[in-house]
Amino acid sequence: MKSLGAAAAGGALFGAGLLVSGMTRPEKVVGFLDVTGAWDPSLALVMAGAIAAHVVGRRLVQRRGAPLFGEHFHVPTRADLDPRLVAGAAIFGVGWGLSGYCPGPALVAAAGGVPPALLFVAAMTVGIVVHHALHGRAGVADDEAEAAPPQVTDCA
Repeated sequence: MKSLGAAAAGGALFGAGLLVSGMTRPEKVVGFLDVTGAWDPSLALVMAGAIAAHVVGRRLVQRRGAPLFGEHFHVPTRADLDPRLVAGAAIFGVGWGLSGYCPGPALVAAAGGVPPALLFVAAMTVGIVVHHALHGRAGVADDEAEAAPPQVTDCA
């Protein structure tokens, strides 16, 4: 139960950061991608801040022998690029560029009742369900497949 509370607190903090930075507004993302027009570099600043926070946080966490709410750290072991990863990244990038949303900001905006975000989240949910129906939870270790909830990729 403690891990669920910690996850909820982390998610709330992440959502608040997305709101404060304006990353739940698709025009911020589209403005960042419009390098030949009215370019808005604020997304780059948000990304730089996120990278800095991650570097500091990771160093602090690596000093611990184990996580606060688990037996061991779950660290990815694969480092190779396969066609499915490249295709998924391309689909993600095209969807992000066309809609101005990625999963994190879309969930925050949808929670606020923003109609385009609600549509995006509905379409994303359909995509997840179809993928799982066709491929299962590919890439998830057998012992984690039943216990682990689907993960949402952060893009900010």
